[in-house]
Amino acid sequence: MPAGPHPDQMAPLDVMTFNLRYASASTPHSWAERRPVMRKLLAGESPHLIGTQEGLYQQLRDIEQDLGAGYAWIGTGREGGSHGEFVAIFYDTSRLAPLEYDHFWLSETPDTIGSVDKFRKKAERAGSPRMATWVRFGVRGTPGMFYALNTHLDNRSETARRRAATQLARFLTSRLDPELPRIVTGDFNAPAAAGTSVYDTLLHQGNLVDSWTRAANRGEHYGTWHGYQQPVPGGVRIDWILTSPDVVTSYAAINPYRDQGRYPSDHLPVQAVITLPARAGSGAGKAAP
Repeated sequence: MPAGPHPDQMAPLDVMTFNLRYASASTPHSWAERRPVMRKLLAGESPHLIGTQEGLYQQLRDIEQDLGAGYAWIGTGREGGSHGEFVAIFYDTSRLAPLEYDHFWLSETPDTIGSVDKFRKKAERAGSPRMATWVRFGVRGTPGMFYALNTHLDNRSETARRRAATQLARFLTSRLDPELPRIVTGDFNAPAAAGTSVYDTLLHQGNLVDSWTRAANRGEHYGTWHGYQQPVPGGVRIDWILTSPDVVTSYAAINPYRDQGRYPSDHLPVQAVITLPARAGSGAGKAAP
């Protein structure tokens, strides 16, 4: 267990974003085959915060069981309740305490469960409902607080991705306490590269930075979607961890873990070791219990 933070410095947090690949009974790469590999990966890394994408309800319950009693999660199905894919957020209960949370859909009617924008051209429409889950966390034993937002943008429509990025940027800058740092995790289905609309919108309009490019040290660069094949060095990063500019990233990695040739998912998890600013939540008074 790491030592507690100095009064003037927050202890680092290990953050992961991971598209789990939804549970399926189809082989190869069924969930029954992948679950033991997922268990080993998560046990070895033990992140404090995990933004997941594509998880189905029972799959998330399996991961909750495999992580053990020290973790909990927050999420809802994109089609309501336990139905459809989740963008669930797992967290280490010894380090983090959820103070408030909510969900919204990436559409013009964000409070409508399962909503999808009806663009005039059918080709521009999202292939499925997309959503975001956000949590305001307190850091236990400190006055520190931060927001975590997790999402998964559409894989089919660039128009839907661009509109969703604008919606997310507006939410981050107008709906959340501007004094608190934020961590945004997700599968954005778009390259993390300047000149890409989704990336530029979230960084510039959302006032965020890319933890990968900001990291003091980095692991090897791989494409984050590999489709159960050998990861591609220098490939496209579509899974990102973004933060507010006041968050310091000391290390970032794209983890190519596999066990006896089997991968836990068709995506690689992306990880970052981050430090919140010492002033995070300093005006809130009491420390998180």
